Amino acid sequence: MKNHSFDKGLKKRKKVLGNSYVNNAKKKTNLFNEDFQSFITENCWDKVWNNKHLTDKQKSLNTLSILASSNKWHEFKIHITGSLNNGCTLFELKELFMQITLYCGVPTGNECFRIASEVFTEKKINVAKIFK
Repeated sequence: MKNHSFDKGLKKRKKVLGNSYVNNAKKKTNLFNEDFQSFITENCWDKVWNNKHLTDKQKSLNTLSILASSNKWHEFKIHITGSLNNGCTLFELKELFMQITLYCGVPTGNECFRIASEVFTEKKINVAKIFK
């Protein structure tokens, strides 16, 4: 039986990452990883993401910075979608990736831009139209 914290966390997780991604993760839940899924839903998504002092947009930018600096590229890609869902613009992401490049190095910045381009292609976001 799930608790109120789980339900609030699940709602936030779906808002940020999207229903499709979260429902797919739920399908992969089994007896081995169900405690982990409950843990991240309650702690990450309710206790941290539902705090009110930073906006979801700010949390997304922070999350992308942390994931890039720690080379967590699978999660980074997921959170690019989350950042778009939270209202980040491509201009903001570009500026963020330039700052990441400055502090983390060119290879890390290169990976940020490469992965973001993959996401934009998958989502059919016309970058040329936005930056013209």
